[in-house]
Amino acid sequence: MEPKPAVYILASKRNGTLYLGVTSNLPKRVWEHKHDLVEGFTRRYVR
Repeated sequence: MEPKPAVYILASKRNGTLYLGVTSNLPKRVWEHKHDLVEGFTRRYVR
């Protein structure tokens, strides 16, 4: 089965910074965000 892309929106907190992304493995990507494993925008703003 071919992976299907998903568009997602995360917020740093209530009324905080919004981050939009695209991934074909949503559970893995959310886990990466929560554990600060990826350098860049989300490490600085989405916590």
